[in-house]
Amino acid sequence: MTADEQKKAAAIAALEYVKAGNKVGLGTGSTANHFITALAEKARGGFDVECVATSRASFQLASSLGLRMTTLEKQPHLDVTVDGADEFDGNYQLIKGGGGALLVEKIVATSSRYMVVIADQSKKVNALGKFPLPVEVVPFGVNATAWKIERALKLCDLKGKMQLRLKDGKPFVTDSGNAIIDVTIGHIPEPRRLDNLIKSIPGVVDHGLFIDICGIILMGTDDGVKTFRKG
Repeated sequence: MTADEQKKAAAIAALEYVKAGNKVGLGTGSTANHFITALAEKARGGFDVECVATSRASFQLASSLGLRMTTLEKQPHLDVTVDGADEFDGNYQLIKGGGGALLVEKIVATSSRYMVVIADQSKKVNALGKFPLPVEVVPFGVNATAWKIERALKLCDLKGKMQLRLKDGKPFVTDSGNAIIDVTIGHIPEPRRLDNLIKSIPGVVDHGLFIDICGIILMGTDDGVKTFRKG
């Protein structure tokens, strides 16, 4: 199976975790799009769900496919969120944010009873950090915030290459109006400690480390979908 076929298989398997009448958080990105498409097909057959999107792109796709949409303002408590991940380890820790929606993805996921991650087998790692860690920051004082992130890394005996994310030659802007600094670290031995240190920095809105949020991971492989459940 190709990576995309593995993603699609995991997305279809995630339908088992959605019940009729559920309030469902919809992730962002290519893997999440497979789930949105599969859920919409099931909904057209009379399966009633109401959804909250984590980005404008996901909202537009879900709406165009006929899914019934709501917001966290109207429905602050969700049953389940299904989303992809850029990396996950054996402790159900994730790096997310490659698509630039990490802040809203984290808000929606933590507003749900549980989060189901869908991914292809290339996303499983022994230790987080190979994928650059996205850090969402306010536009004011980006260089100063980057310097403080660098200091936080040093406290963890880490070095990181920081790059302001660009799109079409201009600074990338999230749906919330913020910038993203991508931090290439290579290996994060203590994700929880780094999580706390970066979040404490003025100017940082949030970052792509998802700690103690995900409980179920569905990983597509050449031999089918493998399920990981947190005890």
